[in-house]
Amino acid sequence: MDAAASEPSLYTVKAVFILDNDGNRLLSKYYDGELYPSMKEQKSFESNVFNKTHKADNEIAFLEGLTIVYKSSIDLFFYVVGSAQENELMLMSVLTCLFESLSHLLRKNVERRCLLDNMDGVFLVVDEIIDGGVILESDPQQVLQKVNYKADENPLTEHGMAQVLQSAKSRSSGPS
Repeated sequence: MDAAASEPSLYTVKAVFILDNDGNRLLSKYYDGELYPSMKEQKSFESNVFNKTHKADNEIAFLEGLTIVYKSSIDLFFYVVGSAQENELMLMSVLTCLFESLSHLLRKNVERRCLLDNMDGVFLVVDEIIDGGVILESDPQQVLQKVNYKADENPLTEHGMAQVLQSAKSRSSGPS
């Protein structure tokens, strides 16, 4: 192994992608331009990763000299890719942050349709966690705060509706 490859680096994430149940790309960001420079190579890699992982119960895979951590939810598969020497726990913290941030963003409805309906927010979340392959944040609450989504602001809950009704009643019964 050459000395440069074992040197610690801030550039720990090679790629992040989200695939649906059929292995189709919903979102992908590649941070290492030399890894898979063409769209065809990227899609081929994603297909290989999906075929290896979609029926497995593991959380980590090694493929094509890369370390891949992944998680599935309903009809989505989330992947974070790093080099073979990368710390799996570091990659897993990125994956966990991504999943939990999206879970809050999508109001715990982490599924294909909801993800596609909120793609602008999904890209913001990814960009707050990783910038050019450098991990910026691994705390979902910090990520949500930065993209102006509050996890506990849900006006359609029973509590929120009760507040709206109470506010309307107090306005209508007040002095005219």
